Amino acid sequence: MSDNPPVITEKMESTNRIRPIGPVEQFAYERAPLLIYWEATRACDLACLHCRAEAVAQRHPLELQTEEVRQLLIQIAAFGGARPPHLIITGGDPLQRPDLFELIAAGREMGIPISVTPAGTKRLTPAAIERLQASGISSLGLSLDGSESRLHDAFRGEPGSFRWTVEGAKAARAAGLPVQINTMVTAKTLADIPAIYEEVKELGIARWALFFLIATGRGEALEGITPAESERFLNWLWRLAPDAPFPIKTTEAHHYRRIAYLKMRSQGMTPDAILASPVGRGFGIRDGNGIVFISHTGMIYPSGFLPLAAGNVRGQNLVDVYRHSKLFRSLRDPNRLQGKCGRCEFRALCGGSRARAYADAGDPLAADFLCPYQPREREGRDNDLI
Repeated sequence: MSDNPPVITEKMESTNRIRPIGPVEQFAYERAPLLIYWEATRACDLACLHCRAEAVAQRHPLELQTEEVRQLLIQIAAFGGARPPHLIITGGDPLQRPDLFELIAAGREMGIPISVTPAGTKRLTPAAIERLQASGISSLGLSLDGSESRLHDAFRGEPGSFRWTVEGAKAARAAGLPVQINTMVTAKTLADIPAIYEEVKELGIARWALFFLIATGRGEALEGITPAESERFLNWLWRLAPDAPFPIKTTEAHHYRRIAYLKMRSQGMTPDAILASPVGRGFGIRDGNGIVFISHTGMIYPSGFLPLAAGNVRGQNLVDVYRHSKLFRSLRDPNRLQGKCGRCEFRALCGGSRARAYADAGDPLAADFLCPYQPREREGRDNDLI
């Protein structure tokens, strides 16, 4: 990730924009993020094809030290509100940090809810999972990118990863620790995802999260799915969701919200009812707007997939950067979006993937090419995309 300061475009399109669906301010997380991701280390025993972090075998010498992370936790708690943001400790592999449990304890003492996403390696033992459960974390995140060992292990670059991951999920369930399974959506994995669904159904998980490829890190060498494939797949997810034994979440596929909104409208739900529903409560959240990412060296990014730095916790306050930096403020204003995202009536509740826009066009405010929807040209035109 670049340490250079971001350049944010000041231009605004001259075209008349159609009024967005829902009040824009309802979808602006200006005071505090909902989720904070901290990349505890880039050290990992896997060599995943898509790895955003381009993880390596050894820990970086400039990683945040224990006391620096304690200061970061104090800053997270300082966001205030009814409860602090939820901290997700990720990597690399967080289990490679010897101070991991000490830092979890410090965060929990401050009232910060914490989840951990360890790698599916031989470090993911029942003893490690029991210790994570005893530390008071809210949930465990594990990745499964194939319905069988041959497919998953090839994607993760380590024989045995499938077995360690499945056994880890079962051990977490036995310990009473909720598990989220993360699955990458790429051209390589797409055909296997229905079979992965059948696999994760047997694991008793709390949530299934589908991560749509962003071409960053090692992911630049992978092929993503096409807009047409994306539309078909997201419609399949919509049909699957009512019968799934767990909630299904999409990451970097914000246009699923447009599909959900239109489907719910076709079922007779009013806009207010949709926005108040469990689905509607997820509308608007995106990189820099409800989400912030802290790298292993303390750099502050809108997300792990959007490598534009707005500061560093070693010299700047996380709360100030999130609330006041030019980069984050621009990402929270859907009326600054460009191209068809800027014209779209769904720009407030969807907003498109800012990470994909940056990876594709070099501008985090550009259009998200994965969404095939063409915005309405004027108020009042019937929308037939259902």
